[in-house]
Amino acid sequence: MQIAGQQLDLVFSALADPTRRAILARLATGEATVNELVEPFELSQPTISKHLKVLEGAGLVTRGRDAQFRPVRLNALPLKSAAQWIGDYRRFWEESFDRLDVYVSELHRKEQQHGRKRRRK
Repeated sequence: MQIAGQQLDLVFSALADPTRRAILARLATGEATVNELVEPFELSQPTISKHLKVLEGAGLVTRGRDAQFRPVRLNALPLKSAAQWIGDYRRFWEESFDRLDVYVSELHRKEQQHGRKRRRK
């Protein structure tokens, strides 16, 4: 498997957990310390730290150095790759919906024609 595919696997694996998605949503508003990230959850600091390690391994967060604090920051670049991958399937779904629209229109047209024939009898 190529490196890009492995990175995509890590991103989707990290996004599979609702706590990690919530952490990313919080970080989208700005950097935070681990203690600040613990506050909204009913989880311990070590548990949040484990989630952060997964997010960091996927490249979705970075940790800085600010005196004794290590603020956590969102790195949205890997999300762009995931969005592009998902976007490749968008065309498939749009084409499928377009075909479904044509089919439903054809059924509707046939139904109207069939109804007109019944009324003439």
